[in-house]
Amino acid sequence: MMRMLVALIAGSLFGAGLHLSGMTDTAKLQGFLDIFGAWDPTLIFVMGGAIAPMALAWAVSRGRKPLLGGTFPAPAEPKLDRRLILGAVLFGIGWGLVGLCPGPALASLGYGGLSGWIFLAAMIGGMILSPTASALLDRTARRG
Repeated sequence: MMRMLVALIAGSLFGAGLHLSGMTDTAKLQGFLDIFGAWDPTLIFVMGGAIAPMALAWAVSRGRKPLLGGTFPAPAEPKLDRRLILGAVLFGIGWGLVGLCPGPALASLGYGGLSGWIFLAAMIGGMILSPTASALLDRTARRG
């Protein structure tokens, strides 16, 4: 029960931070991506404000156990491969077209209108199709 309460508080704080920082505003995100037009660089500070504490959290959590049980996830493998590059490209295309990434999209469902729900359906569809597409790419790479 305590883990669920902590998760609710952390998720609510995360969602409020996304809203407060402008990450749920599609126009602000697309303005950030428009580097040759009306570029809005303010989201760099949001990203820096997320990366710095996360780097500290990785350093502090090394060799420790969470207070509420379980284990901390291991850092990701720092290897650039075809899957990572393709995933990053697809993520970036979706982010640029819609102006949302998955976290802010979920946080904006309550007030984002129909477009947020369409994005959610497309995101879930992509998650369902991803293993099949990945296996197809692996087979193609082995043949080629």
